This record gives sequence, structure tokens and C-alpha cells, in this order.
Amino acid sequence: MIVGGSYIGLEFAQIFRRLGASVTVVEKAPRLVSREDPDVSDAIRDIVEAEGIAVRCEAECIRFAPHGSDVEVGVDCRSGDPAVVGSHVLLAVGRRPNTDDLGLDAAGVALDERGFILVDDALRTSVPHIWALGDCNGRGAFTHTAYNDYEIVAANLLEGASRKATDRIPVYALYVDPPLGRVGMTETEARAKGHAVRIGKRPMTRVARAVEKGEAKGFIKVVVDRSSDAILGAAILGVGGDEAIHGVIEAMAANVTATAYTRVVAIHPTVPSWCRRCSASCRRERHQFCAESSSVTGPREGPS
Repeated sequence: MIVGGSYIGLEFAQIFRRLGASVTVVEKAPRLVSREDPDVSDAIRDIVEAEGIAVRCEAECIRFAPHGSDVEVGVDCRSGDPAVVGSHVLLAVGRRPNTDDLGLDAAGVALDERGFILVDDALRTSVPHIWALGDCNGRGAFTHTAYNDYEIVAANLLEGASRKATDRIPVYALYVDPPLGRVGMTETEARAKGHAVRIGKRPMTRVARAVEKGEAKGFIKVVVDRSSDAILGAAILGVGGDEAIHGVIEAMAANVTATAYTRVVAIHPTVPSWCRRCSASCRRERHQFCAESSSVTGPREGPS
């Protein structure tokens, strides 16, 4: 039994399932990984359910009770059994920083209501000569953001730079199989922030590398601002998605427009080459590949 249907919960669900255990994921929200767009969440659910992992969303009354030598987990969902039984329970419902035993109040270092150390854009705390790096500052909670925290502070202190944590583009991955690579805003976030967007989308069944490897689950999705042609974000759910997303990361970091990105020559057959083609579909207003808010399809790339 895994309570929590986001990154850690789903990664461990797939691990335990592949080790031979029956696994049920219990999630309070209406869908898995709810920070992602609905199409991404739905595709991830399809992937894990295809491996035999049971998913119970909208669990409004999560509770625990002994059931012989096992554990009963109350879910109280709108359909299905009101409770499920398993041998073990993994709670994957989030983390909090272990800053409560550091004596920060004595040092005058301010915390927020969740216990994260408050920092400015240069990661300086409320005490001018103290900086906070890594998960404890609430600025990412990823290995790569923690390391970038170090790079920012080191450059500012030792090299006289003026780097800021707010300069970095949000990037992360969900390590289910196939993985999800993410950069920038989701379609939902972009629309909520007032962007008129174009969406380029390709199923992995049209990506030659994925088909050749027999791993054609998932899709590539690119979000582009309609007026400025800026790439706002992307999601690659599929084989090599955590690696392929770096092509979009680097394009966004260099402020490359979607049109310019389509002119980059990419090695064929690879997954990143299709990120470029998704961007191409975003810019073709009247082309058969273009869709403002729906999936975009087109012919398979190349003879392979």
C-alpha cells in the first residue's frame, strides 16, 4: 500500500511491483501527479495500471487499522471498496525540513510556517552572513537545485558574481519507466498566467527510436507563447525522456524561439529530434500539424 500518488510514491510503486508485490496507490487528489497537465497524469496512470498497479484516487478519508498481521487502509473513494488491505504501508505524502533542532531561533534565522529557512534570491537568510542551501530553503528540493544553490553562493562570494536562484528554469524528472522529463511551465500554468499558447504534441508511436526499442508509450509535448514564439515549457513522457528534455532546457536557457529551434539539425533517429519537430508544429498556424490546444499529428520522420 502506497499513500501518495506523486513522484516518490509512483517510483516506489513501480519498483515494488516489478519485484513481484501487489501494489495499490492511494491518492487524495482526483488524479495522479496533479501538478502536471491532465493528459500527462492520465498517461502515467495508464502506464502504471498496465503493469498491474491498482490506483485509487479521490481518497477522502485515508486512515489505518490493523487487519490481522496486515494493515487496512481506508480510502472512502466514490467507487470501489471503501478500504484496501496490504502487508506494508509506505507514506509518500511530502516532506518537511528537519530544521527544528538547529537552534535557528537563537541565531536569528527566520523560518516560514512550514519550517523552511527564508532566503532571498541570492539564498541569503535573514542573518546577512548566513546562507541556506539545498532542501532546507524550499527553493527546489532536488539534487540538481541543491547543487545549483552551491554554484550560486560560491560564485557570488568568491567571484563577485550576482547570480540568483530565480534565474533558473524549473526542471525535474519523474523516474517511472518510461520516465517523464519536464522543463518550464505546463500548459495549465501557462494559460493561468495569461499566455495565449500553441501546443505541439507527438505520441511516442511516431518517434522512430521509441518504436525501434519497442518502448512507444507516452508522448512529447511543447508549450509555446503564441505572440512571442517563446518556448514556455515541455514534457517528454517516454523512453529517454529525462535525457531528451535537456535539448529543450538548453534552448529555453539560451532564449531560443520555437522557430529558431526548428532550424537546429538534430541527429536522427533520436527522441530529441522530435522535440524540434513538435516546436515546428507549434508555429504553423495554418498547417495540418498545427493545433492551438489539441494533439498534433503528422507523418513518421524518415525512412527508418
